[in-house]
Amino acid sequence: MKKPIVNIVTLGCSKNRVDSERLAASLSHRYDIVHESEKKSDIVIINTCGFIGDAKEESIDTILEYAELRRAKKIKKLYVIGCLSQRYRKDLQEEIHEVDGFYGVESVQLIANDILSQELGVRSEELGYNHERVLSTPSHYAYLKISEGCNRRCAFCAIPLIRGEHVSVPMEDLLKEANLLAQKGVKELILIAQDLTYYGRDIDGQYHIVELVKRLLEIKEFEWIRLHYGYPQGFPDELLDLMNNEPRICNYIDLPLQHISTPILKNMRRGVDKEQTINFVTNARNRVPGIAFRTTFIVGFPGETEEQFEELCDFVKEMKFERAGVFAYSPEEGTPAYEMEDDVPEEVKQERVDTIMAIQQNISLETNEKRVGTTEKVLVDRIEGDYYIGRTQYDSPEVDDEILISVDSAELNIGDFVNVKLVKADYFDLYGEVIS
Repeated sequence: MKKPIVNIVTLGCSKNRVDSERLAASLSHRYDIVHESEKKSDIVIINTCGFIGDAKEESIDTILEYAELRRAKKIKKLYVIGCLSQRYRKDLQEEIHEVDGFYGVESVQLIANDILSQELGVRSEELGYNHERVLSTPSHYAYLKISEGCNRRCAFCAIPLIRGEHVSVPMEDLLKEANLLAQKGVKELILIAQDLTYYGRDIDGQYHIVELVKRLLEIKEFEWIRLHYGYPQGFPDELLDLMNNEPRICNYIDLPLQHISTPILKNMRRGVDKEQTINFVTNARNRVPGIAFRTTFIVGFPGETEEQFEELCDFVKEMKFERAGVFAYSPEEGTPAYEMEDDVPEEVKQERVDTIMAIQQNISLETNEKRVGTTEKVLVDRIEGDYYIGRTQYDSPEVDDEILISVDSAELNIGDFVNVKLVKADYFDLYGEVIS
């Protein structure tokens, strides 16, 4: 008998993606699972984001789109889960009646059990940590979420309100999950958390991120291990040294800095000042020559003066971060910054976003042009038109630069590692030729 089809639509960050993949695994013995598919489905589950204004708007628009399909009886059931639902469940229930169930950030196993009970009158056999995943990424890379929540109390951030305090996943559970991913053919493992560097402290008062990475390196199927969402305060030198000495750890850190002006950092409650931030970046580059940083900044935070913004511009120009994004500040209910006067006009915020991005665009082009003529190890992600699309160790999926290789120049497979000579640079992409 043909199984009903469940389409899981995931919005927001890679941490949401992992939750969706676990939910998919919990439902897969009763349903055929598709991720964000145009294929006709019986049930749609939307995993929402409620982090910033634009993300909330995208989540609401997506819910309304599928609510219309539910109203027209083109899908049988519609469920909404995740951060937006956690924050605004009551309001959503009152306004959007086509949704059959709203869930927040409860255990995906509990959500799966509830859906199974409603739909089929059955429950999953087991509760607890869900090691199994139905991947929504290409099979050669996957994310490993090592913790939930956050103990930082940055003034602008609603994540602790939504996700709660930092809770580390026990290391043995992570290793079991990682081994299962390796068995599925995963070659690149991307570690994610709201605060990677805090891992383990809630368990026994000690930081265990270095130990975890060392244990993961024992799984030989992983050719790359990548680190996402660190924090400058408390980032261990030992981890930097391990990165430098172990070629399977990508020379890459995703480390949101948010600003550089000390008064702004203080008002943001970041726990670091300008000098500490510069010292960390300098130390990381000294310990790991050639390391690539991905960072983000917030402009238009309450009280940000023109002088403080210029200070940020000068910092970006001086540091020449390999990858950088910038967001206009948006007030989030319940956060300390929400009580501050949002005194930077929206048009000024957008001008500042555009200014920083223009600076970064030139830095990106300069950085890429310096790479022309070098040979780098590239992981092939997909085929698009006339090109294989791949990445180096300095590039994370979906957000960073890509390497384009003509399909006429070589016969490659998705998930292959190949040596590529870079021959041409653009602002955010490079072109290469396979040499072996």
